[in-house]
Amino acid sequence: MQTTAGCRALLGSIVPRDAHIVSLLRASGALIIGHANMCEWASLRGSLESMGYSSRGGQVRNPYNLSMSAWGSSSGSAVAVAAGIVALAYGTETDTSIISPANYAGVVGIKPTVGLTSRAGVVPGSESLDSVGVFGRGVGDAVVGLQVVVGRDERDPYTKEAEGHVVDYGECIAGKEALKGAVFGLPMKRVWENVDEAIRPRFEEVFQMIRDAGAEIVEVDFPCWEAMIDEKGWNWNTRPDHQSEYLVCGYEFYHSLRLYLSSLTNTPLRTLEDVVAYNTTHHDGALPGDDPGFPSGQDLLAHLVTKKDVPHETYLAALSYIRQQSRENGIDAALVYQPDASKPAIKLDALLLADRKGPGQQLAAQAGYPIITIPVGVDGGEAVWV
Repeated sequence: MQTTAGCRALLGSIVPRDAHIVSLLRASGALIIGHANMCEWASLRGSLESMGYSSRGGQVRNPYNLSMSAWGSSSGSAVAVAAGIVALAYGTETDTSIISPANYAGVVGIKPTVGLTSRAGVVPGSESLDSVGVFGRGVGDAVVGLQVVVGRDERDPYTKEAEGHVVDYGECIAGKEALKGAVFGLPMKRVWENVDEAIRPRFEEVFQMIRDAGAEIVEVDFPCWEAMIDEKGWNWNTRPDHQSEYLVCGYEFYHSLRLYLSSLTNTPLRTLEDVVAYNTTHHDGALPGDDPGFPSGQDLLAHLVTKKDVPHETYLAALSYIRQQSRENGIDAALVYQPDASKPAIKLDALLLADRKGPGQQLAAQAGYPIITIPVGVDGGEAVWV
């Protein structure tokens, strides 16, 4: 199959061998139907785009309402499951690219811990954040799909960290009786407090179902909320370079794409500059107005070319900053609950996110931590999730 990341410039590109997860799927007896459409270059093409659009595949539409967004960047994978075309689909996430389209398609999406699944053979985005995950119509389906593709791969050194941590995820599936005695945290500042009033009642119904099953939900906050969560929701470019997730992703994308393209024998493209030049020469949506799917043209790709000149020390500082803030000063801290200093702190079982605007998803992405989304209903023709 042609692997293009949605880019017409890579039409005809046949990878020299299967991606590691594809090899595992074939060995398990899975039937590979094909590539799904996506946001071109995983939404790294233009700062303004029609979500779910690529120059190769056109526009992915929301199966619940064709006039609404399918989101992205793994749009086609989520929609293929929601529409009943396949039982399972896979995609990659750098930041929200599995969870968001799963949300809008009303399916289960699992983004595993970075390193639990191999990225070898996958068009790269960010080696520090990228994770291959799965979409399913229910948790059981998604867990089966995840179990097949986890584990060590010599071609992806990040998977070494997963050794000794892989379990039988099927054994983790249980009924609501498993919730008895569990304690969940509900992040408030710039997360729950930013949920639209119109859909809060549905989330509150779900929270009550969780309580009725014997669990407790407590209010918590991410200590990093003011520094890391934008008032309007998801935003990866609000801080200076030495603290920027955008810089980390741009720097890694530029250099890892060059390595990926060097492995291909049937395309003349070798660098991000080559991709930008192709789009310009072929008028392939390179400029604003060329293609309605890319209102800003390829301004983001063109800007990412400049990341090759970023000092390595600045990149390392930015990676260290987003890691520390999202982990120790973010998710790790929020999972420790101590409302009364006179009593011992307790470790929460998980955090619940009514994450309509994406800040919780973004912290999980920056931390390299796992996250799952579960549909809880449809509101106004658009899926609602937790």
